[in-house]
Amino acid sequence: MKNLFDLSNKVIAVTGATGVLAGGAAKYLQEQGAHVVYLGRRKEKVDEALTEALKISKNCLGYTCDVTDQTSIDNVHKNIIAELGHIDVLINGAGGNMPGATIGPGKDVFDLDMDDYSKVLDLNLKGTVMPTMAFAKTFKAQGSGCVINFSSMSAAQTLTRVLGYSNAKAAVDNFTKWMSTEMALKYGDGIRVNALAPGFFISDQNRALLINEDGSYTERGQQVINKTPFRRFGRQEEVFGTIHFLASDAASFVTGSVIPVDGGFSTFTGV
Repeated sequence: MKNLFDLSNKVIAVTGATGVLAGGAAKYLQEQGAHVVYLGRRKEKVDEALTEALKISKNCLGYTCDVTDQTSIDNVHKNIIAELGHIDVLINGAGGNMPGATIGPGKDVFDLDMDDYSKVLDLNLKGTVMPTMAFAKTFKAQGSGCVINFSSMSAAQTLTRVLGYSNAKAAVDNFTKWMSTEMALKYGDGIRVNALAPGFFISDQNRALLINEDGSYTERGQQVINKTPFRRFGRQEEVFGTIHFLASDAASFVTGSVIPVDGGFSTFTGV
């Protein structure tokens, strides 16, 4: 019987591939036999990621790409098709936050910096929509393709402080469901759009927010642990299996789904 999880010869483009989760997933997928295209905004980071990727196999490419710039996205898309002939999977891993779009301790919602708020919406929402629109044109022509978006625990419930990020990720959930329906109804069941919603994983962006220098939890970190039944933060590799599943033929009847990978955070009220 066919191995439904086989990723051999699949071409997978990953935005945000210089980050912890998306970057780790890109390497994992390459190890599973996929041809992975590493996309990131900063050239030095892309070059660094590609150097490590070449230690895995020659099945990799790297391009600088600004996911909020349509010309940049279109150029990368054209380069991938010219180099590899097709594209099977787009993983929208680019994202992030800005201080002015958060409501920190000692501040209230009226201190929101609208410029930073707009930038966070652009990066997380438009930075998901714009690459999807570019690559989905190829999926339409092929009659097949898969989009995997990154959602967040802040999308479906109120997570204090991160107002801009929450708003953007809630919209990513909506876009995932909307685009999955649009593609299926108009172009058939070969095109799927899904998302995963990671719980709390330690990265360079949130480490100081969650963990003290001595390794103990900050107040914020302890609040997260208290609401996570597994009583720990996630490990990088714990998102890989869900991404592998969604990218593979094993998920051929799965579309419009947002799958939590969160140690139970989304199901637990804390009491």
